[in-house]
Amino acid sequence: MEARWALITGSSRGIGAAILEKFAANGYHIFAHARKYSQEFEQHLLELEKEYAVEIIPVYFDMTDSEAMQREMRKLIQERRKLHVLVNNAGVIHSGLFQMTEMQTIRDVFEVNLFSAMELTQLALKMMVRKKGGSIVNLSSIGGLDLGMGMCAYGVSKAALAAFTKTLSCELGYYGIRVNAVAPGFVDTRMGQSEEVRAERERLESKKGQLCRLAQPEEIANTVYFLTSGQASYINGQVIRIDGGNQ
Repeated sequence: MEARWALITGSSRGIGAAILEKFAANGYHIFAHARKYSQEFEQHLLELEKEYAVEIIPVYFDMTDSEAMQREMRKLIQERRKLHVLVNNAGVIHSGLFQMTEMQTIRDVFEVNLFSAMELTQLALKMMVRKKGGSIVNLSSIGGLDLGMGMCAYGVSKAALAAFTKTLSCELGYYGIRVNAVAPGFVDTRMGQSEEVRAERERLESKKGQLCRLAQPEEIANTVYFLTSGQASYINGQVIRIDGGNQ
């Protein structure tokens, strides 16, 4: 059986770390991206390799550093030449009224949440198109679906990522490459616990009901993995909302 390889961005913590473990547990070999080297991260990768008998290769670059991204991706293209799954998970959060937000801040958020994912996808497709198959999953957000006050940077960038997902799915279906996105609600991660979303998080937790809670990173990872699996072989161009029905 052909070895399956996945590239997961932002895999050192939060949702990305949960996605990393989910794919490793299911026999994937992984290119595990992080912004910078960390001994703790590398030790974690070694533990996952041993536990699941897979190969995990750390890949380091800042998502806004186009030159570094291209350099590292060229190495992968030369060494492996095949890629089955790309998960564009890396992202940053921002909240603020449009009139109070500097344009450079908006550009910076778009650079990480949208443009870097688009550039990385172009590079990854050099491996995937040749194989004529595979799956791409983008991490959007309910912030990109339920746009409101304070979402001029983060929300709009995630909405654009969802639109990119739909456009790319139309282009890549010809090659047997499916492109989907997930749109998580509030997740129990550092980002989900941040001050930027404190009011919305408290509103959710004040409601009654078993699903009125933060999602666990593993719940997002389960959906990401499903979308890349054979069980989702006819799902393409979709944005899957994961918010416990809390609108």
